[in-house]
Amino acid sequence: MHPVRIFFPLLIAIASMASWWTVNTHVDSRRDDAVACMPMESFEAYRQEAVSEPFGSLHPAPKKARYAERLGRSIRFKGSDGVEAGGYFIASKKASKRWLIVIQEWWGLNENIKEEADRYFTDLGDMNVIAVDMYDGRVAETPDSAVKIMRSVDQKRLKAIIEGAIGHAGPDASIYSVGWCFGGMWSLQTAIIAGEKAKGAVMFYGRPETDVERLKSIRCDVIGFFGNLDSSPSPAMVDTFEENMRTAGRNLTVHRYEAGHGFANPSNPRFNRETTQDSYTKAIAFLKSH
Repeated sequence: MHPVRIFFPLLIAIASMASWWTVNTHVDSRRDDAVACMPMESFEAYRQEAVSEPFGSLHPAPKKARYAERLGRSIRFKGSDGVEAGGYFIASKKASKRWLIVIQEWWGLNENIKEEADRYFTDLGDMNVIAVDMYDGRVAETPDSAVKIMRSVDQKRLKAIIEGAIGHAGPDASIYSVGWCFGGMWSLQTAIIAGEKAKGAVMFYGRPETDVERLKSIRCDVIGFFGNLDSSPSPAMVDTFEENMRTAGRNLTVHRYEAGHGFANPSNPRFNRETTQDSYTKAIAFLKSH
């Protein structure tokens, strides 16, 4: 066959492959850029609010959890920044690739959060549970001390801890998340960071992500529980969240209660037993169905 007749079809094939590579890597890079671009605006907005007096008034000093023999143990794992991180871990009784990442309130990884981790583990069955220590060992017992910690936390370190927990779960892990307030915000961010590994995210009155491009990168369903009497996030912020998720084409289920901030925390004086039981039942059903 004449060399020219061979050359041109080959040239066309190479050009087509180059075009495919450019388009597909561009799509992948856009998602990677959106994920890598930490929730700067959302986190800084939360931080500014969290160090304010009105926000502090939403968080009376927590009641200490009744000490009980815990189901789990303390573990260490490496954050994505190479610095060691910690957490409270309960291993599934049967080998499981399903992992629930439990994320603390602004108080830190205290006994109340460990108690919640125990409860989720007991009711979910065959799932590994890890409550991550986002404050690297610091725990606040008063609003003032929580404000001091919040002023000093580094969002890059927070992201590195979440990434480290996901990495610790293993390359084939299915990642689920649940958190309250500060942790509710980071539960949603965990779904973004986990990418294809994310299978379900549960938010209890956490600040929603406002960047629609970041929301588009979510690959799992999200369920959120919010109080109509809350100001952080307010009902209007939840409305915007629902609208943004619709725009992003992502599945969000929202449940609203006539309750204030911290309604699902037994250590909070504003604890609402009825709404907590209803939201917890729905959260467990959501996690089991995914």
